[in-house]
Parts: sequence; C-alpha cells; structure tokens
Amino acid sequence: MAEFTLRRLEQGHTRIRNVPIAVTPEGFWCCPSPAAIQKTLKNQNLQDRHRATSPLHSKASSLQRPSLPPVDKRSVSTSLRSRLISDEQRCPNSGAATPVSSKAPERPQKLNVETQQRKISVGFGQLETSDLKVTLHRKGGTSVRMSVHKNILAEHSSFFADKLSGLSPAPQIEMADCEDVEIYVETMGLMYCKEIKHRLIKQSVSRVLRILKVAETLGFQACIKSCLDYLEAAPWIGEEEDDVVSSVRRLQDDNYGISLILNRVASDLSNRPHDTLSHIMELVLGSTEDRGRREMKSLVLKLLKEINLKTNGTVEICTESLYSSCQRCLESLLNLFRQASEPGFSDRSLESKDPVVRQITLEADNLIWLLEILVGRNAADEFALMWATQNELAELHTKVPTMSRHLVSCITCRLFVGIGNGEMLPSKETRKLLLHVWLQPLINDYSWLQHGSRSFDRKVVEEGIGRTILTLSLEDQQSILLSWLGCFLKASDNCPNLQRAFEVWWRRTFIRPYVEQHGNSLQSGKA
Repeated sequence: MAEFTLRRLEQGHTRIRNVPIAVTPEGFWCCPSPAAIQKTLKNQNLQDRHRATSPLHSKASSLQRPSLPPVDKRSVSTSLRSRLISDEQRCPNSGAATPVSSKAPERPQKLNVETQQRKISVGFGQLETSDLKVTLHRKGGTSVRMSVHKNILAEHSSFFADKLSGLSPAPQIEMADCEDVEIYVETMGLMYCKEIKHRLIKQSVSRVLRILKVAETLGFQACIKSCLDYLEAAPWIGEEEDDVVSSVRRLQDDNYGISLILNRVASDLSNRPHDTLSHIMELVLGSTEDRGRREMKSLVLKLLKEINLKTNGTVEICTESLYSSCQRCLESLLNLFRQASEPGFSDRSLESKDPVVRQITLEADNLIWLLEILVGRNAADEFALMWATQNELAELHTKVPTMSRHLVSCITCRLFVGIGNGEMLPSKETRKLLLHVWLQPLINDYSWLQHGSRSFDRKVVEEGIGRTILTLSLEDQQSILLSWLGCFLKASDNCPNLQRAFEVWWRRTFIRPYVEQHGNSLQSGKA
C-alpha cells in the first residue's frame, strides 16, 4: 500500500495529510475512495480546532513523494506518481488557479473547510512525458486532475479522440459532474494495461459493472469487451443478476456478445414453460425416495407460489396437465384400495403388504401436493368435484386398515379447510356431495389423524368442516349436524368437535325466525 499526500491550503499556512492509495500489479495507482478523503479532512478539522489558539505557521510543508514498489522490467513501463498540490504550484499560469497573497494578514480569517475545493493529482505512465491534463469534477467538491498522454487516450477512447481532434498542443480537458470519480480514474488507468481482463480478476461484480458504465461513457471498447467477458464467466445471482441484466441490455449491441450473457437468464428453447413444468411434475410424482421427494415438493410449491405472487397470476401454468396428474394418482389410489380391501390382505406377511401400503401413502401425498398447487392457482374447484364423486373409493375406505388409509382423509380435510377459508368456491351440489360421501370416512379416521399426522391441525380442520356445513341450506345443515351429533355423543374426542357450527345452526333454526317475526310485528305496530 503506497500513499499520496492530500494538501489543503488556507490563508497563512498549508497542511499536508497522507491518504492510503492502492498500487496495482501494472504499476499505476488507483484513486482513493471518497470516504478516505472525507475521513482525512475530518481528522484535519479536529486538529485545527485544537490548534486554533496557537500561532499559525507561515512556512508551508514540502510535498512528500512516495516511493513506488519495483516493477518487472519485462512489463510495460506504467509507473504512476500521485500527488495532491495546490493549483498555484501545479499550474501557475492556469486561469482557474486562485493566487495566494504573499503577505499574511495580522489576524487570519478562518475558512469553512466544506466550501473549499479539494484537488487530487494523479499521474499515469511516465509523468515527464505526459502532454495532457484531464480534470474530473465531483459534485461534492472534490476534483481529480490527471497527467496523461494524448496518444494513449485517443487510441483507446472514442470520447477523448473526439475531444483531442481539434485541440491545441497543450490541451486541458474538464469533465464536470462525474458521479463516480474513483472508477473514472481506474478505468482511464486501464488504458495503460495490456491485459485488462487480468486486471478485473478477483474484482466484485458490482465494481465491474461500475467500470463497464464508465467505459461505455468514454467509448473504451477494449474495456467494455473485457468487462463483458468477465460477466459472462463470473457467477452472479439475486440482486446482482438484475443489475447485470439491466447493464448489459443497455448496450444494445450484440457485437460484444451480450447474448452469451443474457442466455444465462433467457432461453431460446422452443418448448413452452408449462411443458418443462409437466416434466418436473412427473419426476417429482414418480420419485420413491422420501426425503428427496419431500424437499422437492416443498421447493416447487414455494416457487409456484412465487410465480403467482410476482406476476399477479398472469403467467399461464397449464391446469390441464395438473388435472391429468391428479387423475392418474386417483386411478392408482383406487387400484391400491381394491388390493388392500381384498379378503385376507391383513393376514399377509409384512413383506407382501408393505409395498401396497407404501404406495397408498405415496399417492395420497401426491394428491395433497397437487391440491395445494391448484389452490395456489385458484383452480381447485374441479378437484373438489373430482374428489366428491369418488364413491367407490369412499366405500372401499372402510375395508382398508385404518393405519394404511388415514392419510387419504387428509385430502378431505384440506378441501374442507379450503372451502371454509374461501380458497375455493365449488357449487352447492359439490359441497353437499363432498360432505355426504367423505365426512363419515373422515370421522372414522379422526383418532388416527390426531396421532398419526404431524401436519394435522384439529382446530383448523373443525372450523373448515363447520363453515362448509353452514354454506348449505338450513335443511341440509340440520341433517348433517344431527348425524354428527350422534357420533360425537359416542366418540367425543375421537370425533370432530363441530359445536360452533351447531350453535350457528341452532340460532338460525330457533331464534332468528322468532326475532324476525316479532321484529316485523313491532315495526308494523309502530306504522
């Protein structure tokens, strides 16, 4: 780490402060960050306050020139000297320089440091052969003046080539409102490098994007190409991905090979996204490895919800393929129930029964996952109808051992919760048929569900069943709730507790007619 000096000139005396500055492998120095400059000035202000009562020194300190590390003779001579000096010392004949009186006032006035202009001088290559001064002005007041070579800048930058085409032999170029002075200096230093790509290695993606932006402004084609080569090979995800894509698309010139970068986020394949989704669904549904299948189901479900959230549901995901998968799972589940309900199945050996029981669990889990996807797509109404019409499956349900079948009742629970929460809006006939076909099998498995399913939430399920019942006509509510009451009085905790729904039905049946009748009588009497 080398150092350059930062000088601030006040009336009557001069202060010199050292600020660290990095030396690159090619031998030139990079501009310090604005934070380093501000920190140096802040420390200097604190020292000035402590010395406010002491006499001012009229003798100015000499500028310290840092020593450069040795550079390999085989490399191009690109050593840089970096110094910060006053305008009067560096350019005595410049019209922009402000002369300082040789006579110190008896009572020197204290200047506001924030309003003073700070200048940094940076040299590239061999300083004694430089023939061009380029000054970068930052909005915050800091200016960087560079001693460079016209032939180098004109060769690498179309911007400077245009500027220098009609200038006098000893020109000066002023560049105002430079937002990123540090990167401007580094980018111009890259014009002195033979292998720009090597200079970018181990740089962060964000910094390379800053260099790319400045290189584009300066028309530094070799640097633009090197930055794009870096971005094509470097890993970037998350926020960096958005920044890279927006920066690359801004170029709008495929001569740089930007399509190679954009291919990372945009595919030219002719197959539609829902074809790829169908293939993913088949792979997940066909998996027999528990952990991998469980983790991928969770991940795909999360990603599909993200699509729906970020696109407001405008991205089409083929519902037909989802329902085709549902139908295949239902057919497989029905065949498995037929096997498990055969006489003597329970008497078979464990090795003979286990594949069937395992496959029942797998297909039930697949249907629950597909139902969650359809609920997220607001397309589960047809699934409710499909499940409500599975009369044979419901009849075979009682013939299959509870331990093997209870996970199937989780499908029924999810449908009741979805209807109760308004996540799906099946027709009245579908809701009535669903309760008629599947409520009793659910009651039969209720004890196993409470102890055998980790994801089972009794309160949520009971609230969903009750709300689903209350969406029917009053006569249907009465029929279902009276049937439930007989089961609850026998099984108690091993039966869904629908007392809240029972209370609502009770008030609708016995209280509301009386209140409405007498309320109308009172209103007619007042009239």
